[in-house]
This record gives sequence, C-alpha cells and structure tokens, in this order.
Amino acid sequence: TLSLFTSPQEEHTFRSTQLPAVIGEAVDFFANTPLSPLPPPFRFLGPGVYALYYLGDFDLYSLLSAANRQECKWPIYVGKAVPPGWRTGREALSETATLYSRLREHSVSIERANNLVGDHFVCRYMFLADAESDLIGTVEAALIRTYQPIWNTIIDGFGNHDPGNGRYNQSPSEWDVLHPGRSWVKNLKGEPPDIQEIRNATLEELQRRFRSSTTAS
Repeated sequence: TLSLFTSPQEEHTFRSTQLPAVIGEAVDFFANTPLSPLPPPFRFLGPGVYALYYLGDFDLYSLLSAANRQECKWPIYVGKAVPPGWRTGREALSETATLYSRLREHSVSIERANNLVGDHFVCRYMFLADAESDLIGTVEAALIRTYQPIWNTIIDGFGNHDPGNGRYNQSPSEWDVLHPGRSWVKNLKGEPPDIQEIRNATLEELQRRFRSSTTAS
C-alpha cells in the first residue's frame, strides 16, 4: 500500500525569480498602449486584457474623471478576453475577435445605463496570443492590484450577463442599482443592495485616492 506522510510546505512551493519581471514588463507595456474610443472603431482578432477609463460628468465619479483628464491612467474597470479552449487546455486559437467582442459588449452595457454616456469612456487593450495567452489571467490580476478599479473592487456586477430563465431569484448587482437600464435586470427577484451605501463606499474610496492630487492641481 502507498505510504502517506506529511512533508514541509516549502517542498511543494514553486517560486520564480523571473515571473515578477515578466508581469511587470507586461503591466508597463499595457500602460503605454494607445487610448482608443469605446468600442474601438474597427474589428480586430485576438485575446488579451483591457481597461476602461471614465472621463464624463457623472457626479459620483467626478474625482476619477478629473484625475483622468490630467493623465488618463486610472481605469474604472479591468477585464480579460480569453481565447477558445483556454479554460480546458485545448489549442488556443487567436483568429477570433474575442477581445474586440468583449469591448463591444461592455459598450452596449454602458449605453443602456440611463445615467452613463458611451462617449465618456475610452479604453486600452493589449493582445496576449500564442504562448503569452497563458498570462492573460495573471496580467489581468496584476492590473487590478495596481490600479484597484472601482468597478472591480467597490461596485460589483458590471461584467454580469442575463442569468436566464430559472435563475432570476438573485439580486440586482451594485452596478445595476447605481446604473439602471439593462433590460434583463428587471426580471431579478432578489433584494437589491442599498444605493446610498454603494455611493458612500465609492465616494469614500475615490476621496482617499484622488482628493489631494486634484485639489493640489
């Protein structure tokens, strides 16, 4: 019979001295990619990561918008678009419009909100294809840790989809309470979160990050 025993955790822990440098290189590259309208004006192929930036006049985001008008580097949302077969380990194909389609999808969500304007958003995106596609989730996580976008960290639900029949017993997301307009949300039967609590938490966080820098300027 197989003899089982406990071994030190260190013997099971992988570490790479090169990985932080590779991730840092990707984050730096991303920060210097050109800004694009949302959605981008032309269709393209490939998977990767992306960020949305807000430059509009919605009152709650005024500090974020002001900071981005000085230097557009503070995303409101970061996401990823993975190639077909990515989760199952099958051959990952880059000849699909995965990243472009995701940005189009987000553009539709924003346009359907009754208090947001699509033209108030711009985006950045970076392709990670072939062997680099294995870094998609890692780079997305690194960008979120670096910039702490509020639609990732404070206001949940922007990336949600229609759950479909039989699954409408859940609650509307914080994003949909703050930015109503997506048609399928009216079918959700759960108790919505308190909008004032969402606003208070968001304002507190944005004041912590940006008040001093925007006041100084």
